[in-house]
Amino acid sequence: MFVAIKVSGGEVPTDRDSYGLLRRLFDASAAAILLVIAAPVILLAGLLIKLSSRGPMFYLQTRLGKDGRPFRMVKVRTMAADAERDSGPCWAATRDPRATRVGHILRRTHLDELPQLWNVLKGEMSLVGPRPERPEFVPRLAAQLPGYRERLRVLPGITGLAQVRLPADSDIDSVRRKLSYDLYYVRCRTALLDLRILLCTACYLFAIPFEWSCRLFRVPGRPAVETGRGRTLAHAA
Repeated sequence: MFVAIKVSGGEVPTDRDSYGLLRRLFDASAAAILLVIAAPVILLAGLLIKLSSRGPMFYLQTRLGKDGRPFRMVKVRTMAADAERDSGPCWAATRDPRATRVGHILRRTHLDELPQLWNVLKGEMSLVGPRPERPEFVPRLAAQLPGYRERLRVLPGITGLAQVRLPADSDIDSVRRKLSYDLYYVRCRTALLDLRILLCTACYLFAIPFEWSCRLFRVPGRPAVETGRGRTLAHAA
């Protein structure tokens, strides 16, 4: 089912220009290689989840991709089966009581997100971009946050500028803070910025804090984002 999302105009790098074509080639090649390398880790994580809690190894969740097109994002399951049966859709918390013991570890290390390389290989996601949001949350977020739909103009990513600069979403205020970074990325994305973000993400896998790696690789922070925010929101209005 296609979810219609109206996005505004403006000059944004597209998937049909040289940057977009090279980006897609890099995404597909890197995802294929990383999937082969990560396959044993993904399988081990899935087995640990399967042996320690009731339910499937993997979890498919509907997210919105480029231009609001829904797709099924795959992750290693970290929560108890039917975790949202009583609460309904809600944001994950830092110490989410719905997560299993093994799930807490996988979420803290982000190993549960490795299967999303399959979504990248299929062209539903990119390695770098705004995180894909759940369709249940988008109408409310778009109504409360000016320019929110602008972030849907590019492929969502496994990692991104907002992800390496700010913690995970937990409420509307955290989404508002991250939106500034997402909009900056949508307008200013380049191959060099993508490389810097990927390097920061790689460092994080080796327990190097994002704060350190962002300084080392000169990833844009709050001053740059706030400077370009007015111009970005003017395009989004």
